[in-house]
Amino acid sequence: MTGTIAVAAESDSAATESAVDVDVSAWERYLHGGAFVRALRQGKGPRAAWQAMPGEDWAARLAELAATVVAAGRGVVLMVPDQRDLDRLLAECVRLVGDSAVGLSAGLGPAARYRRWLAVLRGQARIVVGTRAAVFAPVRDLGLIALWDDGDDTYAEPRAPYPHAREVAMLRAHETGAAFVAAGFARTAEIQAVVETGWAHDLLAERATLRAVMPRISAPGDSDFALERDALARAVRIPGVAFTAARAAIKENVAVLVQVPRRGYVPSLACAKCRTPARCRHCNGPLALPQSGNGEAASPHCKWCGITEAAFRCQACGSRALRAMVIGAARTAEELGRAFPGVPIRSSGGGEVLDSVEPGAQVVVATVGAEPVIPGGYGVALLLDGWALLGRADLRAAEDTLRRWMGAAAMVRPRGQVIVMAEPSLPTVQALVRWDPVNHAAAELAARAEVGFPPAVRMAAIDGTSESIAELLAATDLPDRVEVLGPVPLPPTARKPFSGTDEPAEVERMLLRAPRSSGAPLARALTAAQGVRSSHRSDAPLRVQIDPVDIG
Repeated sequence: MTGTIAVAAESDSAATESAVDVDVSAWERYLHGGAFVRALRQGKGPRAAWQAMPGEDWAARLAELAATVVAAGRGVVLMVPDQRDLDRLLAECVRLVGDSAVGLSAGLGPAARYRRWLAVLRGQARIVVGTRAAVFAPVRDLGLIALWDDGDDTYAEPRAPYPHAREVAMLRAHETGAAFVAAGFARTAEIQAVVETGWAHDLLAERATLRAVMPRISAPGDSDFALERDALARAVRIPGVAFTAARAAIKENVAVLVQVPRRGYVPSLACAKCRTPARCRHCNGPLALPQSGNGEAASPHCKWCGITEAAFRCQACGSRALRAMVIGAARTAEELGRAFPGVPIRSSGGGEVLDSVEPGAQVVVATVGAEPVIPGGYGVALLLDGWALLGRADLRAAEDTLRRWMGAAAMVRPRGQVIVMAEPSLPTVQALVRWDPVNHAAAELAARAEVGFPPAVRMAAIDGTSESIAELLAATDLPDRVEVLGPVPLPPTARKPFSGTDEPAEVERMLLRAPRSSGAPLARALTAAQGVRSSHRSDAPLRVQIDPVDIG
């Protein structure tokens, strides 16, 4: 393998071609990476699960794969979760192939989006970079379809028929013979399942190569020595070892990243005496503590009705004292501003997300997923309130937490320091410390197989009122080996189905569980039952999803 590839970049307005040398030697750092690139050059359709190393310029690596496929005369679809990642990846593709790469996203507007869609349809644009809808882009002679960070929930379409971009991408690769790449710092159980079946193969770095670029990752209290130095390391929100690491980085004129799970000031309150969650007297909604215009805390207010609760009294014990259950990003930035006087404190999250920051001594407080990129990487990353991420009542809580942690830790320079505030003995914390997303995904898949959850099985979620669910089941001829579970209340994170403007007050969820071999017959049976309901002109609210991301 020579290490460079000549790429022909075709313009929308001219038929002239120019050769661009693409250096693909960085793929040699991964086991079988060189063979994977050679297969793309030869027009083959290899399928891989690529785990990027910490500090990897993943956008450049995906752009190199895309340029390799374009050089072979075929088209490419690259998908990312959001606009920030789209801009970054598109810039790399344009650098390599020029006008042959276009971006597709909702923010373009109808006219610009349609012009680019036509350019793809006519074959003028050979590389499409977009969000989840780009999976349907009409690319000619598709040679590669890849997605970055497939565990992000934005890949799940919230509108019927609720396709997931990952599943559509795999189906399209299978039908067309195109290459497929699921890339990310972490790995989902769904991708681990297709790897274990042999449909896709690992694209990993050797441990020696990985150790050379890894930051030092630790959890306070993970050793007797750490506890001897700081006896409160497990109990406090930011232990002494974290402050020491942050001060050392700032002294060396290096930025510090602080990841916080929640935005706002104090988004969750509880009674200081009995720890009962604080609720509004008017609507029973949760109380929060906002930040006033002068930077100080205001009176508690209800997050549902907005009424200020100046005279709070606990409904359980009668106490008037309140305590914070969760500290938001705004309050964290305020506290760090006092701890590091004279040091710039930058916030990223909510409506003000920073794409990047300039190098230098500073503290960047970001909510999960809003961490800005910095040239050269951060010196230290503090991952706060791990219990808030791991303690969510969600099937994918551990998987998503590891994905969020690894995304932040990958921004730290080699031999930098990452400190995660979570119980060290937890498997998710240990997977981060060892940088081992593959075994974590394998354990997650095995655990789901044991209790019968996707992707080990197929599961249909039927959401609606008790009457609409009974109506659907009466019209459904369920195949053999289908287990009916529920009904149960709809998970709080799931959107309620509704008909027109009338939203039902009480929504239930019934689950239909079947072996993977019975997944297709179950889907056909539910489709037929929906057709019967439609012919009867039933307007009762109902939603049917196969393997939803928010099972609960």
